[in-house]
Amino acid sequence: MKTYFTVFAIFWVLFPFANNMLAQENNQSEKALIEGIITDFNKKIKVGEVIVFENTKTKESVEVISDDMGKFSAGLPYSQNYLIKVKGFNEEQDYTEFSIPALGPDQTGLFFNIDIMIELPVTFTLDNVYFDTGKASLKQESYTELNKLLEFMKTHKLTVIEIAGHTDNVGEDADNLILSQQRADAVRNFLVTHGIEAKRVSAKGYGERQPVATNDTAEGRQTNRRTEVRIISD
Repeated sequence: MKTYFTVFAIFWVLFPFANNMLAQENNQSEKALIEGIITDFNKKIKVGEVIVFENTKTKESVEVISDDMGKFSAGLPYSQNYLIKVKGFNEEQDYTEFSIPALGPDQTGLFFNIDIMIELPVTFTLDNVYFDTGKASLKQESYTELNKLLEFMKTHKLTVIEIAGHTDNVGEDADNLILSQQRADAVRNFLVTHGIEAKRVSAKGYGERQPVATNDTAEGRQTNRRTEVRIISD
């Protein structure tokens, strides 16, 4: 599955903790406290987004998930540099670095406020979902990709999607339309039977009517035989 393109702005403010109680809440001042909120550019909160803080030296990472208010928090060690990422379906995209300085002798702790703004595309392609030729039976190798989509739907609790099925132009148009609908239904059924509310997932077959590549080559036809996820609302 292709990862989504994300653009965001980050703002952080550095404060000493006001008292020892706050320091104790932050793991006895062993880590800086990171808090923030993630929204789109219209200030709509984003629920279930996975924010990754990767140590640029050790490559160790801390993942947090935005809650129902779009808020997230993490504790990160001092004197370290971190890369902030937002996780997509199959990969993480690198965006910006920030540094946590050493704790000063008169400081009980450090606090960072980070606000993230992202913009998501409307459509994603499931790159590794396969069907038997001319059928709507999912092949075994499809389930790795489908499980990632399932996990996405579980964490993004407000997201409503359409599964869109597409074919190449080989065969009759009417037959391709039926096949694409059956394949879209198969993906939807996988999600629903694994706990996703039926009202959050619709399925529609478009047959050969929305090609994204030429049908004059084998490679183009393969590209056109695809299953897409379209975000209806989130």
